[in-house]
Amino acid sequence: MLQNSLFTSIDTSASGLTAQRLRMDVIAGNIANVDTTRTPEGGPFKRQLVVFASKTDLTFRKFPFLPMKIKTQMENPGEGVKVLETMKDPSPPRLKYDPGHPDANNEGYVAYPNVDVVKEMVDMISASRAYEANITAINSAKAMAMKSLSIGK
Repeated sequence: MLQNSLFTSIDTSASGLTAQRLRMDVIAGNIANVDTTRTPEGGPFKRQLVVFASKTDLTFRKFPFLPMKIKTQMENPGEGVKVLETMKDPSPPRLKYDPGHPDANNEGYVAYPNVDVVKEMVDMISASRAYEANITAINSAKAMAMKSLSIGK
């Protein structure tokens, strides 16, 4: 049982590491494109967002007669997190008056990406802290396993 729960906790944290790394990559891409006014799709760059979900199956497939919370805990507790999708932020672009810009409209306004660098930096710090927390959890699981092995000597 120790082996199974040890690897489950490490797998759970590893899925968190992978998800937060992708989130940091997407945030870095948002920051890199903060001034991109023209894309192949047309118009300014649109901020990207990462959507996470639990890996736990939330259907009533196995135990339809049990409440959701109990059924979920019985199936696969602590499976971790998965990335559902990377989506475009639907908020409108920032408009800035710059009549000399090649992408200015008839009124002289340029549509800039809906990226706020301050918000991106806050999200980056949040992702970084979550990444660190998952590393700490993995290190704790390793330390517990080593301690349990040393008790058996």
